Amino acid sequence: MLTMGLSFNRLLSGMFFLIALLVSSQTYAADDIEGLAKASQNPVADMITLPFQDNMNFGIGPYDRTQNIINVQPVIPIHLNQNWNLITRTILPIIHQPAITQAGGATDGLGDLNPTLFLSPRDPGKLIWGAGPVFVFPTATDRVLGQEKWSLGPSLVLLTMPGKWVIGVLANNVWSVAGNQNRTYVNQFLMQYFINYNMPKGWYITSAPIITANWAAKSSDVWTVPFGGGFGRVFKLGHQPLNIGVQGYYNVWKPELGADWQLRLQITLLFPT
Repeated sequence: MLTMGLSFNRLLSGMFFLIALLVSSQTYAADDIEGLAKASQNPVADMITLPFQDNMNFGIGPYDRTQNIINVQPVIPIHLNQNWNLITRTILPIIHQPAITQAGGATDGLGDLNPTLFLSPRDPGKLIWGAGPVFVFPTATDRVLGQEKWSLGPSLVLLTMPGKWVIGVLANNVWSVAGNQNRTYVNQFLMQYFINYNMPKGWYITSAPIITANWAAKSSDVWTVPFGGGFGRVFKLGHQPLNIGVQGYYNVWKPELGADWQLRLQITLLFPT
């Protein structure tokens, strides 16, 4: 029987293949597509999006195991009034976690739910920003897939969109406030900078590595620092706008048993208003 991770990999591979076959037959309204591409790269845009992001982490542990995490992460803006939006961003991970210290065995299931709320001005000017709380809820279906802790902290996103560029940074830190007392307390930092250059017909190149720090780990295992990038395209499949992308990252700094590199595939359904 196929594991959950392999099944989802094959499903995503089939989706990418289908889109690749169909994309060449689409027609474009250039201004609409290029504007939509920039909006889709803005984490606090006034647009509903539904990303499915598959992260394959290779070379974990002494047996070079492969971890697979599919993040389902809907982004929904709420209009509070004429001046302010509340952007809700929720990440639900579906995890295939290999046993790190042995050659076989794995655990499949859901990870911890990670919602973030950004308060953002509807007319921000050249500097676009959002700020608010980030939470981690212990929804994991197995103890190895989550932290068994309730955690929270602040989150901030800043970006600018000059010309064909979208440049910005998203950062947060969470601390555990309740949960299983037998599990290690949580004190974790995340920062994702993103640099996108948009080209004609919805094509773009991008670098958006996720840098993390586990402040509760021993000093040599605190940081994971990837470097790399990739490319993608925003287009319409029929009447449905889509954003698909492929990125690769090498971890130039990582914990002792951490992954060597990562392949990220993403399909995002866009629902512009």
